[in-house]
Amino acid sequence: MITLVLGGTRSGKSAMAESLLPKGGLYIATAEILDAEMKARIKAHIARRGTTWQTLEAPLDLAQALGRQDGPALVDCLTLWVSNLLLAGRDATLEVADVIEALKSRRSDTVLVSNEVGLGIVPDNALARDFRDRAGIVNQKIAAMADRVVFVAAGLPMVLKGSL
Repeated sequence: MITLVLGGTRSGKSAMAESLLPKGGLYIATAEILDAEMKARIKAHIARRGTTWQTLEAPLDLAQALGRQDGPALVDCLTLWVSNLLLAGRDATLEVADVIEALKSRRSDTVLVSNEVGLGIVPDNALARDFRDRAGIVNQKIAAMADRVVFVAAGLPMVLKGSL
């Protein structure tokens, strides 16, 4: 089963995603440690998950990471992946096709986390608008092929597609 968990910042989406794979598995991290604040965030995520998770860092090559091993997997998060690709001069709206193919070939449950960035104001600069647009397209494409889509607000799940 492919599940997409969407939500805003600090909505509880990562904890919800982790709860969908209670025995752990492969944690595919798209974040990069670029400063002390991000290092602290990543450390907190690792501490919350515990020892039942194996972490694989994949800031750019997400499709390849999804194909590396079978077994339950959690991708956290698609929005950081989109940002990383944008900053590297790559197009996530094109590369998401490879991610979808990798997801279709998986035989185990896979949960993907993403921010819903289209609920706020229109950004005031072209780079931020480009990011918002690409993140929205990636979310739409993953949601369309996913078996289940859950939106999390204030720690509460709302099932948009499928069932919990």
